[in-house]
Amino acid sequence: MEWLCIIETLFFGYIIVQFLRLVFSDCDLQLQWAEKLGKSTKVLSRKVVWITGASSGIGEHLSYELAKSGCRLVLSARREDELQRVKKQCLTYGNLVDSDIFVLTLDLLKFDKHRPAVDEVISRFKKIDILVNNAGRSQRAEWEKTSLKVDRDMLELNVLSVLSLTKLVLPNMIDRKEGHIVNMSSVAGKMGLPGAGSYIGSKHAIQGWFDCLRIEMFSKNVYVTNICPGPVFSNLLQDCFTDKPGQTVGASMKTGANRMSTDRCARLCTVAIANKMDEVWISKRHFLFLTYVNQYMPMLYKWIANRMGIKGFSKLKEGKL
Repeated sequence: MEWLCIIETLFFGYIIVQFLRLVFSDCDLQLQWAEKLGKSTKVLSRKVVWITGASSGIGEHLSYELAKSGCRLVLSARREDELQRVKKQCLTYGNLVDSDIFVLTLDLLKFDKHRPAVDEVISRFKKIDILVNNAGRSQRAEWEKTSLKVDRDMLELNVLSVLSLTKLVLPNMIDRKEGHIVNMSSVAGKMGLPGAGSYIGSKHAIQGWFDCLRIEMFSKNVYVTNICPGPVFSNLLQDCFTDKPGQTVGASMKTGANRMSTDRCARLCTVAIANKMDEVWISKRHFLFLTYVNQYMPMLYKWIANRMGIKGFSKLKEGKL
C-alpha cells in the first residue's frame, strides 16, 4: 500500500501548490502558466488589431502593449484628441511607423456608422486580424432604484453595439479563415454582485452571446476570448452610470486603493490574446478567490455573498479590502 501513500502525498502536494499559486497570483492559474510558459506576445507582430475604447483606461494601455508587440493598430473612441495622444505614445514603442496606426473616431451608439467604419479599416489594411471590444461603461446603483432607461442605455452600449460591430467584422475573418474576437468582459460577468445590476447583467450577456459564438466559429478558425478583469485603477467612475438617465458618478478612484494597475492588466490581456485563450480572469486575490468559488462551489459563493451584503461588496469593489 506504500504506492497509495505516495499518490496521496503527491495529490495533496499538488493541491497545496495550486492554492499557493492562487493566493499569490493576480490572474487565473491557466493565464499564469501562459505568461510564464506560453507563446510570446511577439507572435502578434504585424497583426491588424482594432481596439474600441482606446482613448483611456484598459483600452489605452492595451494599445501600448500591442504596439510593443509590433501590432498594426486601429484606435477607436469618441475623442480624437485623446486617440492622437495614444497614437503618439504607441509610436515610441517597437518599429511602428505612422501608417501602422489608424485613428478612427467612432461613437458606438451610432449604429449606422459601424458599416462605414468596418469598410474603412478593411480598405486601409485589407483585413482585420483581431477585434478588441473594449469600449463600455460601468454603473453604480441599487437594482430596484435603477430606471429602465438606464438598463436600456447599458445594454445598447455594452452589448448591442458590441454585437453589431462584431457581426460586421466576422465575414472578413470567416472568408480568410482566420480571426480573433476579444471581449473585455468582467469577473462581474461570472457572478452576481450587489450595487451594479445593469452593468453586471450586460457582462453576463456578453459571456453568454460570445460563448455561443466561440463554438460556432471553432471549425472556421475564428477564436473568441472573453477577458474578465476585476477592480482595475482607471477613470471608469468618471462616466459611470447611476440609477437615473443621463447622470454619472463623476468621481475619481483614490490612489493607493487595492486595485490592479492598468498597465499590469493590459499586459495580462496581451498574453491572453497571444495565446488565444477562451476565457481569463484577471484580478487581485479577493475577487479572484470569489470567482473561483463561484465557478466551482456556487452554493458556497451564494452563502458568502449573502453574508457580505451590499456594504461588504462595496468595500471590495472600492479596493478597501
